[in-house]
Amino acid sequence: MTLTRQILVAMLLAVVLGSVAQYVLALPVLPGFLRYLLQDILGEGLVVIGGQIFLASLKLLVVPLVFVSLVCGVCQVDDAGSLGRMSLKTLVLYLATTALAISLALFLGAIWQPGTGVKMQMDGAYAPPEPMPLRDVLIDIFPVNPVAAMAEGNMLQVIVFALLIGVAISRSGEAGQRLGQHFRDWDSVLMRLVGMLMKVAPYGVFCLMYSLFARQGLGTVNDLLLYMLTVTAALAVQGFVVYPLLLQFLARLPPLPFLRKIRPVQLFAFSTATSTATIPLTLDAVENRLGVDNRVASFVIPLGATVNMDGTAIMQGVATVFIAQAYGLPLDMDDYLMVVLTATMASIGTAGVPGVGLITLAMVLQQVNLPVEGIALIIGVDRLLDMMRTAINVTGDAVVAVIVARSEQALDLALYSKSHTDF
Repeated sequence: MTLTRQILVAMLLAVVLGSVAQYVLALPVLPGFLRYLLQDILGEGLVVIGGQIFLASLKLLVVPLVFVSLVCGVCQVDDAGSLGRMSLKTLVLYLATTALAISLALFLGAIWQPGTGVKMQMDGAYAPPEPMPLRDVLIDIFPVNPVAAMAEGNMLQVIVFALLIGVAISRSGEAGQRLGQHFRDWDSVLMRLVGMLMKVAPYGVFCLMYSLFARQGLGTVNDLLLYMLTVTAALAVQGFVVYPLLLQFLARLPPLPFLRKIRPVQLFAFSTATSTATIPLTLDAVENRLGVDNRVASFVIPLGATVNMDGTAIMQGVATVFIAQAYGLPLDMDDYLMVVLTATMASIGTAGVPGVGLITLAMVLQQVNLPVEGIALIIGVDRLLDMMRTAINVTGDAVVAVIVARSEQALDLALYSKSHTDF
């Protein structure tokens, strides 16, 4: 069985068994030993431990893999103009795809009107975390203590430090060549470790998904069903229509090989709902399956996992329209343009801040004078939607990596088109 099918089977089993466990635990008459088995051993014990250990193992790899891989990529770039050109292309594409994503979300939200007829009834106001000022965000990008940045997992600071080290190595002559080879050896070892972890990925995915559905089930839908369907439809269009068209027209590449080889990454991102933990898998797929050169992938993928949030932008667009309709507050064209601008810039401006999705949504609502407490209504179903939008986030990162690599003549076309039976 291929890796994609193994992960998919693990997810389906986890959803079914987890939902059954939640239903059984809700029964008023349940033997004590059965409740102990389902709740203490499976629901809160062995399965949770297995899932968290697997997720921690991947997170363990994120900082060293990003740092080593980015240093390897940058130290191979002899032309400083090439690095600057690649950086500009990456940022422009990330901003463009995010703007497209939220525009699509606003369009579908205006047509389907998911908030019409919904009565907003909250017990209390929702108080979002305060967003970091843009000035502080820009200053915080540059590390004061690189060791502390790695320990805290501050990816933007790690990226900047890796860029500086890579550039210095490329300009250090023979000493730089020796150190560069050392980093390349470390990169090979870390990628081998990623491959080893992927062997147990289906078991880790099962543990994570089972724990979620045994605890929460499918969540509360009711009046939010149309909202969920609108977000899901927008995510599907972004992932299976917009991205393939970008590959077709900007990179002149057939999208089917890309969609086939990125599936395991999408499934894993869906099960974990974290783009950061998926970085090792995304790097492995982009470099070894899609043929993107390390000097491009090592820069584009970590940066995208930090600042590129197309799936999150879609949620923000639909949620804004939903809350406006639920409160009966109309939005005009200026409001829609303000939503697009605010959400697009916030995708970079609030990078590295915990709870970034809700923070940026609160910022968007404030910009168009909508009640921020409306966020409380969608929190109940946000966990499932978060899983789907994370899959779109990592897909967008991979698409930009392929397009940038194609424009820089850093894409192995034979490897991109090659069929892989293990995926």
